Amino acid sequence: MKVFYKLDEWLNFRKKNEFDLLGFVPTMGALHAGHLSLIQKSILDCNKTVVSIFVNPAQFNDPKDFLKYPKSLETDLKKLKDINVDYVLVPENSVLYADDYKYKVIETSLSKVLCGKNRPGHFDGVLTILMKLFHIVKPQKAYFGEKDYQQFLLVKEMVKAFFLDLDIISSSTIREEDGLAMSSRNQLLSPSEREKAATFHKILSQNRDKHHINEELQKNGFKVDYVEEFFSRRFSAVSIGSVRLIDNLEIS
Repeated sequence: MKVFYKLDEWLNFRKKNEFDLLGFVPTMGALHAGHLSLIQKSILDCNKTVVSIFVNPAQFNDPKDFLKYPKSLETDLKKLKDINVDYVLVPENSVLYADDYKYKVIETSLSKVLCGKNRPGHFDGVLTILMKLFHIVKPQKAYFGEKDYQQFLLVKEMVKAFFLDLDIISSSTIREEDGLAMSSRNQLLSPSEREKAATFHKILSQNRDKHHINEELQKNGFKVDYVEEFFSRRFSAVSIGSVRLIDNLEIS
């Protein structure tokens, strides 16, 4: 496994190397089984796989949230080496945003509902960094989990809108045994908060309307950002203490 800490080193390497089928999994680190399942899918599908680790400041509308986001680079690199990842990018913020955030990718419809409504600017930051990374890595396939289904749709539509020669592949949400969607943020939950978090998916899965689901979540101690239904799916974002969790599931 080759790790690139300097973006220019990767760019020089990429310029000199062509790949029949290069897979890419962008991450913010603090890797869990959900990330690893996407990476393993890329390894199976593609000749070579690139993983990026970059906590993107542009997608945090709350600076405190950015500062407390879990970071475990050494552990992450070991996990990636253990599953035989080919290349890892750990790019510098100062190089990725040398323009000081003057240029952005902005979507004007889907990004304004659900998490976009409650986190203004969030998806501008997500789409901007991904557009940069897609041009830097030049993969043929990129892999995203369905836990953030809104993000998956936005990325897929951005690629289509800008005529990028890139397949966006989704994979089902990977869950803990009690149903909680795996997330790097789960590490920030206290033991009592983690116990409460296990009821999030159970309540969201009830065969009741979204208003009842909202009430039930609040009764169980969650601060509810939203419970909404789009694209034959039910979406929700809640907070337990200072930790924000999202989930979604298919509904008939």
